[in-house]
Amino acid sequence: MKSVLILGMGEFGSAIAKRMSELNCDVLAVDTNEERINDIMPYVSGARIGDCSNKEMLESLGVNNFDVCIVAVGGLFQTSLETTCTLKELGAEFVMARATNDVQMKFLQMVGADEVAYPEKQTAIRFATKYASDTILDFIQLDSNYSIYEMKVPKKWFGKTLSQIDIRKKYNVNILTIKRNGEVFIPMPDTQFISDDVTFVIGEIKDILKCFNI
Repeated sequence: MKSVLILGMGEFGSAIAKRMSELNCDVLAVDTNEERINDIMPYVSGARIGDCSNKEMLESLGVNNFDVCIVAVGGLFQTSLETTCTLKELGAEFVMARATNDVQMKFLQMVGADEVAYPEKQTAIRFATKYASDTILDFIQLDSNYSIYEMKVPKKWFGKTLSQIDIRKKYNVNILTIKRNGEVFIPMPDTQFISDDVTFVIGEIKDILKCFNI
């Protein structure tokens, strides 16, 4: 079980807190707003009212004992920056902070953030990719090169087996799973594609576009 400190219980922070609690993490939530703390309390292991930018308060939490510290404070960016910097100074093992633009991301990285979340940009890229083609249903970006895509199976694949289409050799695209009639399974080389199949593939976007003729 991972121990997680989440600073800031706005929409972003509270959503993370609830999800990580569902995943059996030991979550301590902190916010200056008593109402927000009362709202999140039923979902987390512990909750505390406090100023996330106050070094003495952070030190009292023993931030170096948490596996993950998440800076999700809203308002002035300076607060996020100072909080991130203070957490690292106090020996926090892993700090994730939220940015709303490229400049903020760079500054957070400069003061020691181990990872920077950029939800607005990530959401924009996700929706832009999803709605750019009727073939792409969804995608998850893994890094700057590779992503997992949920794709409609092309008509030219109907009746053919996985080994016959051989897209791994032709396009450097790997099929992970197939979703058929609401069920997901790992295909075998002799698995035949049928109408309405959806497949999950991994690869670079340039290869995906070629493979699915987009």
